[in-house]
Amino acid sequence: MQTTNSKTTVAITLIASIGLLGCSLFTVAADSKPTAARQDPKPEIEELRAGKNYIPTKVYSAEDDRQILKLFAGLRVADVSDGMDKVGLTNIGLMSPEIHAAWKDTKHFTHRFIGIAVTVRYVPTNKPPAPPMETEAFNRWVGQWYSKLSSEPFVPLIRKGTALIFDDAPDSDVGSIGSNNIMGWKLKGCVGVVTNTTARDTDEVAAEKVPLYFRKVGRGIRPGRNEIESVNRPIVCGGVLVEPGDVIVADGDGVIVVPRAKAKEVAEYAQAILDGDKAGRRQLYKKLGLPPDDSVK
Repeated sequence: MQTTNSKTTVAITLIASIGLLGCSLFTVAADSKPTAARQDPKPEIEELRAGKNYIPTKVYSAEDDRQILKLFAGLRVADVSDGMDKVGLTNIGLMSPEIHAAWKDTKHFTHRFIGIAVTVRYVPTNKPPAPPMETEAFNRWVGQWYSKLSSEPFVPLIRKGTALIFDDAPDSDVGSIGSNNIMGWKLKGCVGVVTNTTARDTDEVAAEKVPLYFRKVGRGIRPGRNEIESVNRPIVCGGVLVEPGDVIVADGDGVIVVPRAKAKEVAEYAQAILDGDKAGRRQLYKKLGLPPDDSVK
């Protein structure tokens, strides 16, 4: 009886051992393929080699934009800066003071604007400039450059309330923005333009009363100087991040960028600041005998 029990015990032990071994082999087999796949860097490397963006572009409807712009109506850069402080974004979004209004209207403040960002990036070209050539050949070269290398593919994105924000070639002395194309953008609904670099035809732009904020004057045309790199991707302008859909506020104090996710909360606080400021200044205007102007209405 004891012999039979011993044999049975041995058999049971052997079966259990084989079962455990089988489980171990199954576990190894089950884990081996995912581990091998995870260790294979080829797909990620090829994706990176082809170029990859890590900040997604969020898309908003025209109605979404309209509702946000309604909240910001009449707000100044200073009010919005206070609102940014309130939501924990102190000194975030304030462009360098070097980015300033190309012209100012201190009576009706038509140089001010509030808009929704459409972003554009031009980069310095590494292609040679045009050699001396006859007029017809030169004009053909210019036209080809404009159509193939330095075009304006962002134009179809412009709608009512758009603010065009440019990251351009910093040292190319290029007038990517001029008196002609800026009016075409306005015709499509653009409310203002900001560039971290240059613009040209500034006398005419002032006469046309299209809000423009820039660093300095640029005189040259785009051909031979810059190339279009991207549209509606995150850019840096005036030292701050600008993402498509952000709210842009510009006036005599400069330009501020409000991240879309915080826009409603910023606007609500900023509006309270503006209301209090206007009420206080209206009283001071009365005491000083000053007629009301657009800044206190």
